Amino acid sequence: MKKNLFVLFAVLALTTAAFAGTQAVNTNTVSPTLQISATIQKAVQLTLSTGTTAPLHCVVAAGANPPDYTMNFGNVDALGINTGNCNRFTPATPGTSNAFYWTDYTLNPVYTSQATTAASTITAYVSTNFALANLSVVRSNPANSSAIPAGVGSFAAMSTVVGAQDTIANAADMTTAGSPGTLTRFIGVSIAPTNGAGLTGTTTATVTFTMTIN
Repeated sequence: MKKNLFVLFAVLALTTAAFAGTQAVNTNTVSPTLQISATIQKAVQLTLSTGTTAPLHCVVAAGANPPDYTMNFGNVDALGINTGNCNRFTPATPGTSNAFYWTDYTLNPVYTSQATTAASTITAYVSTNFALANLSVVRSNPANSSAIPAGVGSFAAMSTVVGAQDTIANAADMTTAGSPGTLTRFIGVSIAPTNGAGLTGTTTATVTFTMTIN
């Protein structure tokens, strides 16, 4: 009998303890507790937008994912006769040197909860080239320059090799920009004065950007 009473008292004690925070008698106060949990994950975001510093700007528009963004230089030619949709450098020697059509654009890198950020970079390369051999993608020279281009020397061919991408923003650029921050860069197309069949018409290329936070 004593053993059964002891077990009963023990059960009642445990029951009272279990609800001690949510109910009580002979008082007008209770203090329930709630434990909240969440799992924080690292996050990165890289946004491309229409530029604001060049004389004229080709619009960076939302794409169909893929592509994430689109840009249209309009009607271009190797003699620089067409004005295109933004800026141009006519060839120094028509029929011999290339014409360049170009624009500015902005990159907005944002990153949170990263272990380190001192060696962060943004790289880019032409992952799918134009189908027409007389047209190529060019970028700022050096690749991370934010200075308004003064001539064709302000551009260089963009890499077409995934293993040797151009550094569009180096660690110093990313540190200066912070998170968030905006970086201005320049991109364009170069048209060679090549003659032959099938070297006209609309064609597209794809540039892939990669932001790495480390």
